Amino acid sequence: MSEEEDVRPFRVFIVVGEDSGDQLGARLMHALKQRYPRVEFAGTGGFRMAEEGLETIFPLSDIAVMGLTAVLGRLPTIVRRVHQTVDAAVAAGPDVLVIIDSPDFTHAVAKRVRKKAPHIPIVDYVSPSVWAWRPGRARKMAVYVDHLLGILPFEPAVHERLGGPPCSYVGHPLIERIEELRPAPHERREPGKGRPVLLVLPGSRSSEVGRLLQPFRQTVERLAVDIPDLEVLLPTVPHMLERVRTEVAGWAVDAKVVSGEREKFTAFRRAHAALAASGTVTLELAIAGVPIAVCYKLDWFYRRLKQINRFVPIVKTSSMVLPNIILGRNVVPEFLDDEVDPEMLAPLLGDFLGDTDVRAAQIKAFEEIEERMVLDNGETPSERAARIVGEVAGR
Repeated sequence: MSEEEDVRPFRVFIVVGEDSGDQLGARLMHALKQRYPRVEFAGTGGFRMAEEGLETIFPLSDIAVMGLTAVLGRLPTIVRRVHQTVDAAVAAGPDVLVIIDSPDFTHAVAKRVRKKAPHIPIVDYVSPSVWAWRPGRARKMAVYVDHLLGILPFEPAVHERLGGPPCSYVGHPLIERIEELRPAPHERREPGKGRPVLLVLPGSRSSEVGRLLQPFRQTVERLAVDIPDLEVLLPTVPHMLERVRTEVAGWAVDAKVVSGEREKFTAFRRAHAALAASGTVTLELAIAGVPIAVCYKLDWFYRRLKQINRFVPIVKTSSMVLPNIILGRNVVPEFLDDEVDPEMLAPLLGDFLGDTDVRAAQIKAFEEIEERMVLDNGETPSERAARIVGEVAGR
């Protein structure tokens, strides 16, 4: 490092598109500050990144949407925000651009920055799921992404096989929070020694909740016929709290809605089983040792596409559930679209809530996940990510 580089600030432009990226971005910013005392940040982010010192260009709520219907409704705003972010990134002249998750937004920014300012190194933190569908994206990414930070252990090999950008496994951020997810002694009662606790997790986005909450209600109400002392907890994110509370108030079963990460993890440590939407929450539950049944209902457009292209597979893997993909075998049952049937789900959850072989087998498989994901040199995922970002930037 030259004397000039040693005295000038390390300028990092970070682009995130939703809450999960804000969480990763905040941890990355904290680790970068520990490693580089003269680091400066600009870009887009949420309240967590603001706490680390970022003044976001615009609120994340402008672009944090999922599902084709929701995206189309917000498309003019999203397109405007893409161009605004590109202009801000080029004007800032950073040492490195870091895009985090939300590929529909962040990759649109990265492609345009690469064309306008090809000298700016670009790091992508969190790989798009090229291992699940549209594998051709990997090779296309290599044109505008200089280095990819994978959070799942199999991703470097996948990108090498598919011709993607150089990829390093930096560890999943949940590795840093294992102790928050694991129950303390007596925090989770043995099955049959107290009220069984069921988690119901219909998703964090409005579209997911709209598609799953009704069949989840029917499943819980059917299950409660056989287990009348069932305790039902619904962890949800703050922006969905009032909607979920209003809808759950009409259930025939008493269900407690909790919000915020602390209450969510407390619920995870008490729970005996979970009915959940597909997503990162399935990995949180697996680390917490909670047996899961996972459900997903496609957006209406993708359901139609699936019907029309019944001989053209959209999904390129045998599972969409992260614990299954990490383990290399399907230990978590998953239910897609019309398979999200209370008549099928309720008996399975009844087995998970009891002292059964089915429950024990899934918990036993979950014990392998930590050893597959842990880093080998004592770094945390955020520390490794910060180190590689600095290396790509030449710092």
